[in-house]
This record gives sequence, structure tokens and C-alpha cells, in this order.
Amino acid sequence: MTSTLHSAGEIPEFPMAREARCPFDPAPGLYAQREQGPLTRVRLWDGSTPWLVTGFAEQRAVLADPRVSADLSRPGYPATVPLPPGGVKRSFIGMDDPEHARLRRMVTAPFAIKRIEAMRPSVQKIVDGLIDDLLAGPNPVDLVQAFALPVPSLVICELLGVPYADHDFFQETSKTIITRTATAEQRQAGHQALHAYLDDLVGEKLANPGDDLLSGLVERVTAGELTRQEAARMGALMLIAGHETTANMIALGTLTLLRHPDQLALLRDADDPKLIASAVEELLRYLNIVHNGRLRVATEDLEVAGQVVRAGEGLILVNEMGNRDPRAFPDPDRLDLRRDARRHVAFGFGVHQCLGQPLARMELQVVYGTLYRRIPALELVTSLDQVPFKFDGMVYGVHELPVTW
Repeated sequence: MTSTLHSAGEIPEFPMAREARCPFDPAPGLYAQREQGPLTRVRLWDGSTPWLVTGFAEQRAVLADPRVSADLSRPGYPATVPLPPGGVKRSFIGMDDPEHARLRRMVTAPFAIKRIEAMRPSVQKIVDGLIDDLLAGPNPVDLVQAFALPVPSLVICELLGVPYADHDFFQETSKTIITRTATAEQRQAGHQALHAYLDDLVGEKLANPGDDLLSGLVERVTAGELTRQEAARMGALMLIAGHETTANMIALGTLTLLRHPDQLALLRDADDPKLIASAVEELLRYLNIVHNGRLRVATEDLEVAGQVVRAGEGLILVNEMGNRDPRAFPDPDRLDLRRDARRHVAFGFGVHQCLGQPLARMELQVVYGTLYRRIPALELVTSLDQVPFKFDGMVYGVHELPVTW
């Protein structure tokens, strides 16, 4: 074991800026950190210096280690943005077992693979309907607003039992919550507004339950297994995660494919579901839209890559670098839709692995397997340097994607 000391001037700031000329690649500073080893120090806004974990194997080991906590209320937790005054109310993704497992189990069944597969025809209908609207509507068009954002929003609203008519409210509120440039007070106001909205919906479903996920949570409230506030927080979490992440993958994945015409042609002409599924995994690996890293804090001393991480020290696992680790993925900076990329860490690893990944995968398979086949002449209207990327977001993507055909 070794213990490495850094002077203040040697520790780089985190988050690190991406290179606008290479917007699909991780920040150059992350590559520089990886050259020093899979575990290095970075400095956050508050002056703290948590560990940055860049290696694929090291990330999986940390995420599977019970001596590492996801509890954002623990001292040493590496918050990458200022927290609201008084902290935030935690959802289950910010908790540890056994409380994390207890709450997560309450929403596991709706995301089971068989149930998600049963939704595929309805998602296909949503995608086809929106493409029909695209073809009948104005040209050029912003693909984000006309397609990428509506697809997962409609799907998660149907699953949760949230009225899609309210999409302007929850999309704009979510945008504030996950924008790094928002103040702590703005994020707190966004959380409070979204929580109040979900709390009202929970109240409605207490009176008139339906056949949806929120109504399932309401049954737990009635049974005394869950408080109304917990149900509202869980609903808010799934509403944000259920549309923001997939919407950004649809738009950013499309732009990536337009910049890799050979790979786009391979996908556009594919009639093999296995190739489409493989393409989804490779795009998830290559792009990895979580722009903030996965954040943890050590509860006991542990060893990572030969380095002692002390109890109370924070860890930031930058998945975009784990997914570009040449030890795990040969020639990792190349997009190859035929690659077996299923071991990627875009959805995390261990007990906190993304609950909604079966839904995200299925939606992306439907979208990537349909959009380019039905609109084969799809192309970008502007140059790449004119596309507004979400360099300021905790979830990476594009604000707009002007396309024509």
C-alpha cells in the first residue's frame, strides 16, 4: 500500500471541462488524471479533495464494496455542487442498505424485464406516432423537443400514472435541478415544487387508485409500509430519471451516429434485434451521459489500486472513463456497434445499479431501431460547433438538435 501526498497546486478542479472540438469524449483532464493512475485526487468547489476513480475494474470494485456509502448526508460525501440550506431530503438512491433495499424493493417489480418487454408494443406505437408527426410537420425541426424528449416523457408518465399534460412543468423543473449552474436555492425550489406536485398526485391516488406505479406506492402508504412523503420523493426521483436520461441518450446518440455515417448505415439497415441491442450497449458505453460521476464516501479504511482510502474520504467514480478504459474495452475511443459492450458501467454496478435500466434499454432499442429506418435521409442542419451541448449539466446531452431530411 502507498500513500500519495499532493500540494494544493497539483490537484485539479472537478468537474472538468470537455473539449468543445471533441464533444463526445470525456474531458481531456480526465485522461490526464488516468495517466497518473486509476486513483488520484481532485478538488471540489468547497476545497475538499476526494479521490477520483478512473479505472473500470476499480470502479466496479468500489461500487460493490459494502464499506463504501451512497449516503449524501455522511461527512465526507463529495457533493459536486453546493447543497441547499439544511441539506436535501434523500431518496433511496442516496441511502444505504438496509433502508435502501427496503424502499427499492417496493418499486422493483414494475421494472422487471418481462414487464418491460410487455410494454414494447406501446412504446413502438409512441415512437411511430411521433415519427408520423415529424414527417407531417415542419422541416427542419428540433429533434429534442419534437421527438427525443416526448418519447421517454410519454412512457414514464404512462408507467407512473402522471398526466402528460403537465410535461412542461416537470421538464422545466427537472432541468433546473440537474443544471450545475443553478444555485443551491434554485435547486431546492425545484425539488420542493416537484415534491409538492407528486404529493398532490399521491393524494389523488389515495382517493382514486389506478393501475400504475404511483398507485402501487399508495397501497404501501395505506398499509403503513411507506409514508406519503416517501412515496412522493420516490415518484419525483423516477419521473426525473425516467425522462431526462433517456431523452439525452436519444438526442446525443443520434448526433453521434450522424457523425459516424458508417455506423449509422449499419444500424439503419439492421433487421437483427441482437445488432440493435448491441448498438444500444455500445452507445451507452461510448457516450455515458452521467456527467457528474457516481459519488461515494468510505465508511472504513479500504484499499483501491494499492492506495489506502481512509474512512470519511470521498470517492468520485467517473463512469465515462471506466467505459473508455483500454484494459476493459480495446480501442475504447472508437465507436463500434458490433462491440460486445454489455459490461459497461453506464448504469453503475452493485446494489445501486440503475433500477430503470431495462426500461431505458428497451426504449433506446425501439428508437434506434426505428427512427433512422423510417427517416433514412436524416441529417444535421448546422455544423457540429453550432450545436448547443449541455456542458453545464449533470446529465450530458444537447439542448437542441436541428435536423432535416
